[in-house]
Amino acid sequence: MNKKEITEIKKQFKPESCAITRICGCYVDAEKNKKTELKEAFLSLSEEEMFKYFDIFRKTLSGTIGKNLINMEFPLEQESEGGTQEFLLKLRNSKLTDDALVESFYDKIIENYDYGENYYIILIHAVYDIPGKSSDGQEMFDASDEIYEHILCSICPVKLSKAGLCYNAETNSISDRIRDWIVEMPDLGFLFPLFNDRSTDIHGVLYYSKNAEELRTSFVDEIFGCNPPLSAGGQRDSFNALVEETLGDSCKYDTVINIHEKLNELIEAQKDEPEPVVLTKSEVKRLFEESGVEDEKLETFDQQYEVTAGEKSSLVASNITNTKRFEIKTPDVVIHVDPERADLVETRVIDGRKCLIIPMEDNVEVNGIRVHMNEQNSFNEEETFDE
Repeated sequence: MNKKEITEIKKQFKPESCAITRICGCYVDAEKNKKTELKEAFLSLSEEEMFKYFDIFRKTLSGTIGKNLINMEFPLEQESEGGTQEFLLKLRNSKLTDDALVESFYDKIIENYDYGENYYIILIHAVYDIPGKSSDGQEMFDASDEIYEHILCSICPVKLSKAGLCYNAETNSISDRIRDWIVEMPDLGFLFPLFNDRSTDIHGVLYYSKNAEELRTSFVDEIFGCNPPLSAGGQRDSFNALVEETLGDSCKYDTVINIHEKLNELIEAQKDEPEPVVLTKSEVKRLFEESGVEDEKLETFDQQYEVTAGEKSSLVASNITNTKRFEIKTPDVVIHVDPERADLVETRVIDGRKCLIIPMEDNVEVNGIRVHMNEQNSFNEEETFDE
């Protein structure tokens, strides 16, 4: 799913276009005991409750694609009888009215969700009547010929509100505040099936993780049977290792800058596209070639890629570069540079020492204090930052 398709589904989470038919919920304590359950038509909830649930559902479809939101395909074995996809299809097709099936789903979550505190499992069923679109992109609500029937799951931590004082209107006094158990925004969630090309795609699931660096691979494996990609941080670390291993002694400042400038150019060129920029093994290799990496250094590239990132893995460009700043780090100094002005930083050997050279002209601040630079400033070549 891309940004436009996710946004289209999120628009259903409001009263005037609500497509939710049923909601089920299970409150679980820290010892994995089911404390209470909810099963009812969604529209039977009070307006205040509905709005709070809408916020949770929208949050479950928020974040960056490839980072917090992961499109995952089911392996073929999971689409056969007894597979994870078949179970989710049964759950969706039951419209959440099969109590035994819903309880079985709760049991799967409780068994595999590693969380030491209380939490609330929310499961909804919805039927979206997909409107047709005219040639100019306008929706035609009277031209629908397909429905998108789906389920959405949100797993929300439940935490005790903070202790404190409050104003008691009944007694007109300041008193101790009653502490409540508060349902927070989701930690994990998923949408099934996918909504691809504005149509139902039962071959995959959209997975949400609040913490992009903790995708809970064992949970993903047990609930979906899918192979999750590397986390955003894992992709960055793998890419950095790939650069270092491929270039070896030729891993120079200018080459690394060129690689990241090329990455930023790719992202900028496709910033208006709904799909994130994703690089396959061959595209990463071409990126290296265009950045000036010598052919002899690329002879073992394929092998290095498979070792560091995985044979069939791909890398999301926004996960492996920072489009807002370059970071240059030495053991004692960290320098942040606007990517568009990375050319300001030079490497030079002065008196036999490797140095980073940064022009210091006007608008210079030291600890927030503006200082004036002139030919007699207190810095000299001997005090240049060592690399």
